[in-house]
Amino acid sequence: MNKTRNKLTTLFIALLAIPLLLAVIFETGMAEEGILAGSHAMHEFAATAIMELLTIALIPAALRLFKLSRVEAQLRQHHEKALLKWGGIRLLMLGVPLLINTILYYVYMNTSFGYMAIILVLCQPFVYPSRERCNSEAFLTDHKEP
Repeated sequence: MNKTRNKLTTLFIALLAIPLLLAVIFETGMAEEGILAGSHAMHEFAATAIMELLTIALIPAALRLFKLSRVEAQLRQHHEKALLKWGGIRLLMLGVPLLINTILYYVYMNTSFGYMAIILVLCQPFVYPSRERCNSEAFLTDHKEP
């Protein structure tokens, strides 16, 4: 179980470290900010609309993923294998939009992308792969039907 938790924790940290590294690169002037700001208004609008929809849809989906009957059944039958698969998917559902929003913020310098990235960062503690969450007995008792 520790191996699975370590893999999920590594993914969790990487999905937070990469956007942080990008922010450092842009904020220190190693890369130019706002290279597309104002010049491609239609592309910026489309990117904003798509990322807003994705962010709004993926946050509740990621937070409720383990409550889906199919996922819960797999977690009960093959806990460690299913936890690695679905836990990774859950982390990616929040981490990939965070990375994309960070990149788009610095490319367009549009605060909407920044706010969405902040919201996604605030959601990260709710999917942190802690020992208690990765423990099979804790999972089974926490998710029993009333």
